[in-house]
Amino acid sequence: MIWNETKECMSRENRRILQGERLHKIVDYAYHNVPFYRNKLQQMDIKPDDIRSIDDIVKLPFTTKQDIRDNYPFGLMAAPQSEIIRIHASSGTTGNPTIVGYTRKDIGIWSGCMARCLSAYGITRGDIFSVAYGYGLFTGGLGVHYGVEALGASVLPASTGSTEKHIRLLRDLGVTGIACTPSYALHLAETMGKLGITKDDIKLRVGVFGAEPWTENMRKEIEEKLGIKAYNLYGLSEIMGPCVSYECEEQNGSHVNEDHFFPEIISPDTLEPLPYGESGELVFTTLTKEGMPLLRYRTRDLCTLYDEPCSCGRTSVKMGRLLGRSDDMLIIRGINVFPSQVESVILSMPECAPHYLLVVDRENNLDKLTVQVEMRQEFFASGFDTFEPIIRLEKEIAAKLKSVLSISAKVEVKQPGTLARSEGKSKFVIDNRKIQ
Repeated sequence: MIWNETKECMSRENRRILQGERLHKIVDYAYHNVPFYRNKLQQMDIKPDDIRSIDDIVKLPFTTKQDIRDNYPFGLMAAPQSEIIRIHASSGTTGNPTIVGYTRKDIGIWSGCMARCLSAYGITRGDIFSVAYGYGLFTGGLGVHYGVEALGASVLPASTGSTEKHIRLLRDLGVTGIACTPSYALHLAETMGKLGITKDDIKLRVGVFGAEPWTENMRKEIEEKLGIKAYNLYGLSEIMGPCVSYECEEQNGSHVNEDHFFPEIISPDTLEPLPYGESGELVFTTLTKEGMPLLRYRTRDLCTLYDEPCSCGRTSVKMGRLLGRSDDMLIIRGINVFPSQVESVILSMPECAPHYLLVVDRENNLDKLTVQVEMRQEFFASGFDTFEPIIRLEKEIAAKLKSVLSISAKVEVKQPGTLARSEGKSKFVIDNRKIQ
């Protein structure tokens, strides 16, 4: 399953036949093993035999994260507990955590799909690969770890924390690949600079990044600072974990492992399916998952799907970069604001480092957006620590933000190293309106 030309390069017609067969099978399986889905389908007067092709997927109900929480902990499991060999869970910062169970077959599919991703990035059995995602309940660490082992490369289970020790191991072991969040990659590069270690002192050549949105500007920043080629990896625990989609050497959209995860784009307002090329909310149906199959799961991620052929030879649908989330989207004075929009402005400014924070407050019943951004050390050391240039820079950033966001924002330029760093998912937004 590592480089599976039969599945990755099969014709669209044959793939849709395979998807239809698997969709019928998974609907029948969920109907007979998950009371939640049986009740939903009965309420809609739908029987498994009504689902005969992949086109029939529009007849099925949507599933939401709230449905998973409402059925906490094991209400959506289709396999008996004796066959569940792995359990992962979200942090559960609001309400019940989302619990996900995997059978041995699920783990095998997950590992194989992840190995398929790594192969597309150019990782081989001869590589040493560091997994710097968090291990434990979060699917990132173990998901990539099992994929590296399935591929046959050497895995370094670095996890997060002990950044200086990690850097020494990267250098001393000759590590050639790494997986982590893009913000942690920048943190690594920053710490390397403090230790006097350059990109020429390490052998990294491939970086695999996901778990948080990132832009093309951030990609260029990471590639330059670490001397690597940086690839996108997408996944979510509810569907499987990291491995749902992956970039190839073209770095132009992420191929979806469509033989296991069927993607749709819907309007978040009308819930109607949208054609390829239009932006909307990403929806996935698991086609082969035994432990906890999900039908039309609303990810809340906003993006676009493309079905144009790729020069790499793979024929699967590709995801564009995430534009934000339909539920995490900020509405400020009636305007939709995504952190990625702010990041694109910040990274277009040579004086700004890729570290920022959006703070939203409400004063006198009016929303107020403050954008805190760090200055790069080389500019700060070149005289930008005087008062007047900083004010000028803040005004310039504020003007660019207003042209992009259509609202005004207060900009605060901070000294290098001021904003908090994270070794996991970075927190880019503090919305104080939610706690008032």
